[in-house]
Parts: sequence; C-alpha cells; structure tokens
Amino acid sequence: MSGFSRTVVEVHDACLTGRDCARLFPAMIRRLNHPNWGTRVSAAGIEDCTAELEEGAVVFLPELGFDIRWDEKPHFSPLVAAAKNVSFDPLTGRLGGAAVGNVQDRDTKSLDAPGSLESLSAMLRRFSAAAASLAEALFPTYNARLQRARASFRPAEIAGRETTWRHDDTRLHIDSFPATPVQGRRILRVFTNVNPDGRSRSWRIGEPFEDVAQRFGGQLRLPLPFSGAMLRAVGITRSRRSAYDALMLQLHDRMKADLEYQAKAPQTAIDFPAGSTWIAFTDRVSHAAMAGQYQLEQTFLLPVDAMQQPGRSPLRILERMKKRALV
Repeated sequence: MSGFSRTVVEVHDACLTGRDCARLFPAMIRRLNHPNWGTRVSAAGIEDCTAELEEGAVVFLPELGFDIRWDEKPHFSPLVAAAKNVSFDPLTGRLGGAAVGNVQDRDTKSLDAPGSLESLSAMLRRFSAAAASLAEALFPTYNARLQRARASFRPAEIAGRETTWRHDDTRLHIDSFPATPVQGRRILRVFTNVNPDGRSRSWRIGEPFEDVAQRFGGQLRLPLPFSGAMLRAVGITRSRRSAYDALMLQLHDRMKADLEYQAKAPQTAIDFPAGSTWIAFTDRVSHAAMAGQYQLEQTFLLPVDAMQQPGRSPLRILERMKKRALV
C-alpha cells in the first residue's frame, strides 16, 4: 500500500489519534496526478490503482478540475434544482429535478427556461462523457463492463439542509438505491468539485466495509420470498429487489439511524478542494458529505465478475456472512 497518502487533502482526525487512523484507514486516499479526463494510466506513466480502489481507497485527483463554460455559469444557483440535485440520464437525455425557470443570472435577468434546460442538459452530458472517459482511462480492466448510470449536479449547500434522517447525507452511510436495485453490481462514482467560489467539499470517511457489516450484521434480516418481485409489480422499484439490495438498504438505514455509531465510529474528516476530482466505490466506502455546494457526479455500475478481486465486493462479503447466495 505504499502509494497511499493521508496528507494529499486537508485531513482532520475526528475521533482518533494519527496512529489509530493509520491502522484503521491504511487505504483511505490514493493520490494521482492525472493530467486530463481522457489520458490512459499507462500513457501518463501512472501506476494502475484498480486493486486499491477495490480495497476501499478513494482515488483523489487534486489537479483535475472540470471546466465550466461561460453560458453554464448562470446554473450555479441553489434554485436551479427543485430538490437537492438535478439528474441526467445519458442514455435517454432526460433531465430530472430541474427548476430552471426560477433561476436568475448575475444581472438578475430571468433566464429563458427552454434555453436554460438545454444548456443545463449540455453541461451534464459533457460531464457524463468526460467521467466515462476518465473511468475507462484509469481502470482499463473494467472497459466494456462499466455501465453508465445517471449524472447529477448538486447546487445546494449540504450543511444545514433540512431533511429526514434517512436522506441525511451528513450521516455516515454506504450507498444503496431504494427504487433502482443494483442486484449485486458495484456502485462506482466520479465526483468533481466545481464550486466557483473556491469552497471545499467536506466529507467524513468511516471504517472499512467489513467492519461495518460485522457491526450491524446481526440486525440485517433476509427479505421474504417473492417480496422483490412484488415491489416491482406495484411500482415501488424499477426492477426486482434482490436479497442483496434488501440487506444493503437495511445496512444504509441502520448506520444512519444509530446516532451513537455516528458519533463514536472510527472516522476521519477530509476536505476536497474546488477544482479537484475523486472516485470511490460508494457501496463499500463508508462516507458522509458534511459541507459544500456545487458538485458534479457520475454513477457507474459494475458487475462483480468484472472486478480484479470479486471477493472484496459487498455482495461476496454479505454472502459469506449470510452463508447463501443473495442474487
């Protein structure tokens, strides 16, 4: 693990000494001085870090920012989203969650809604394509197996945002999708901080997935037979919710609901500067977003059999724990 560093971003020990953090987070941050969004690792003379990513590292690219065009700057208002984020489906071109008609530019002139929607879609389409090129360049063994899901723009400030405990992203959690089951596939996400005022994106990173699963494993219950098919039939989910998806949703909720765990679990605070990019398997990396505004992110799904180390996937870990297949 010699390629890791805990000093590449501003890191604050939340509840541990530096020695304890080094023991509990040996693979927390992997820094790459990667030149641009499409250059392959081998061409750039950079070591492949796929194995470390699968072991729970956050791959950090401190100098890789995403350029915002002049006509896209009016979208940098918290009013651009009707909820906490605007979503974009790169397969259909559908934009969701936008409230562009309420947005005004710096001169307080109202934006033309159709033109604004087109510009917002173009920004997210451009970022989605760039993130796909980056993932293919950094993790070549995943090529042709990565499935591009939705891109998002998060214009709202995280700190102080009122929400329910289940949707509170300032609480440590692992990612699991209630309406769109992944059926065992990995959740890989590319994030970039595009804050125009230079503000950092503040995270907390928690203990390794194996420790989280052991801590809450006794509370996780297998779903009733055919319940996944029933949820799909009544429209609660878009596809069948597997036993794996049900357990991951429970794990997500158990983590967020346990305030003592939130306060006392091993964790470290990390600030990602504006103009930087980072990548993680967020179904494995326990994380919480504490503060920051204006972020772009792209989600990918990866079949477990496309991994270099399938045994490190949450699916295989939970299957070993439950002693049965979960998909």
